[in-house]
Formats: sequence, structure tokens, C-alpha cells
Amino acid sequence: MLQRLKYIRKTLHFNQSDFAKYLGITQTAYSMIENGNRPLSEKYIKIICLTFNVSEEWLINGRGEMFLSSPHEEEFIRIFSHLIPETQEYLLLMAKELLTTQNKLLCYTVAEKKSSD
Repeated sequence: MLQRLKYIRKTLHFNQSDFAKYLGITQTAYSMIENGNRPLSEKYIKIICLTFNVSEEWLINGRGEMFLSSPHEEEFIRIFSHLIPETQEYLLLMAKELLTTQNKLLCYTVAEKKSSD
């Protein structure tokens, strides 16, 4: 499971410090988990799976696909394929901006939660 945990982090292009922020722990604590010196608790498994749309079955047992499909994914792809190239480019730009904003909000929410604990 630890190799899969590291694989998720690297696939999402996070360093240990940034990934740890999503879990609400320090980089040192996360490093201990990833290196097998500390167990990955059920709480953190749930956070990882919900936050990053990761299959819990894949993370724990290595079965199935790493990421869960969104119920909206097929509809989005269908709509995207009907757009002209210029509109596709614009939609991609907007999606990237939305992702950046979401990541900032998630980091802010984690930091705010930590400060209130």
C-alpha cells in the first residue's frame, strides 16, 4: 500500500509537504507514513480517497483502477467533443483556472482547520 500511496502523490505532482497539507499533518509525519515507520490510518485513507477521487479498493488492495470515474466524466467528454477547437482551448483554460482556485481553497481550508485545532 505504501508504494501506491507514493504513486498517488507523484501522479498528482505533489511533494510530500504539499500532500501532507491535504491530510492536515506535517511533512515529517507524512514521510514517516510513506516510509513505513508509521501506519496509514483509516482516517487518512478516507481523506485521500475523497479528496483525490482515488479508489479505496485500489489504495488498500491494489485492485481495480486508481481513480474513480466521475459520474459527469462521460457527459463532459461528449460535450467537449462537440465544441470547436477554439472553444475547447477556452474550456481547458477555464478548467485549469478552476483547478488552481480549488487547490488554493483546499489548502486554505486545511490551514484554517489546523489553526482552529
